[in-house]
Amino acid sequence: MAQPKIKNMEEFAAASGISRPTVSKYFHDPDSVRPSTRQRIEIAIEKYDYRPNIFAMNQNRKLTKNIGIVVPLISDPYFAEIARSLESRCIDAGYRPSLFSAHGSAALEVEVLEHLRSLKPAGVLLAPLGRASDRKVLEKFCDDIPTLIFDSNVEEFGIAFVGSDNAQFTTHITDYLCRTGEPPCFFEMKTPANPNAHRRRQSYLTAMEGFGHAPQVISVAGEGWGFEEIGRVGGHEALSEGRFSTNTILCSNDRLAIGLLTACYERGLRVGHAEGCSIRVAGQDGHPHSRYTCPPLTTISHKYDAVSKSAAEALFAAIDGHVSPWKSTRLEGTLILRDSA
Repeated sequence: MAQPKIKNMEEFAAASGISRPTVSKYFHDPDSVRPSTRQRIEIAIEKYDYRPNIFAMNQNRKLTKNIGIVVPLISDPYFAEIARSLESRCIDAGYRPSLFSAHGSAALEVEVLEHLRSLKPAGVLLAPLGRASDRKVLEKFCDDIPTLIFDSNVEEFGIAFVGSDNAQFTTHITDYLCRTGEPPCFFEMKTPANPNAHRRRQSYLTAMEGFGHAPQVISVAGEGWGFEEIGRVGGHEALSEGRFSTNTILCSNDRLAIGLLTACYERGLRVGHAEGCSIRVAGQDGHPHSRYTCPPLTTISHKYDAVSKSAAEALFAAIDGHVSPWKSTRLEGTLILRDSA
C-alpha cells in the first residue's frame, strides 16, 4: 500500500519517530544532527517522499540576505540589461545579489543551482535555458528555494512567471509590417536556443493567416547563442537562393536581424523603406544596440524596467511570506519604428 501523504513537518516528525525540533534542525543544516539521526531522517524522507515547505520555514527563521540571479548567457545584451536592473532592485531592497550565467550549458546551469544552495539564498530570480534545462533538477530547486522564473517559463515551476508577451510582440509588429508594405517573411534558426522563438513563430503564422496573407518561414542552420553570425551566414544563403518571397523580413530576434543587416550590406542591398531601398528588415526584443545599427533597426521592445520590477516584487513578497497561487504575468512590448522598416 502507498504511504500516507505527509502534509507538514509535525506529521513527518510523528511518522518518523523523531522529535519536531530535531527534524527542523536537520532541514536547516543536515550536519547539525548526529550521523545516526541524520540517517534515520533520510530513510524517512525516502519512505514518505517528504519535502518541507520552504516558504513556511522561512517565516520561522532568520533569512540570509542573499539573492541569486541566474541567466542563460550574460553576454547576451537582453539578459545583461535585465540582470543589471534586477541587481539594482535587490540592492535597493537591502539584499545582496549574486549574478550567475549558465553560458548556454545545461550542465553548468545545474552546477549553478547547486552552488546557490550552499549560499542559502533568501530567494532566486531564474531565467532558465528552457528546453535544454534539466526539468527534474529545476523542479526540485524551485520546491526547495523561493524562485521566481522570468523570461522563459518551464511549466509551472517556482513562485510565479514574469516575462514578455511574445504572442503580442509578433502579432503587433507583423500587423505594422503588413499595413506599411509587403507582408513579411519570418527569418529564424532551425534549432533556437530560447523557447520564446517557438512562440514567436507560431504567433507569426497565426497573425498572417488572420490578416489574410500566406505565411512564409525561412529557417536557417545554426545552434547556440551566436545569433549574429548565424543570421549573417543564413541570410547570405537565403538571399542567394531567392528564398524570400517578399521584400520584407521579420526576424525572430534582433540579434538575428543584426546579422541579416550585415549580409545585406555585404551583398550591396540597401535596407529601409526610403526610395532606392530594396528590402525591409525588422527584429524583436529592443536590443540595447538596435538604435545604432545601419540603418537603425525597427523592432518591438521588452519593457525592461517593468519586467524586472514585477519579477523582483513578486520574489520579495514571497520571501516575506506572502505567497500567492502560481500565476503568469506577461507584459506587452513597445513598437519602435526606425529606418530599417
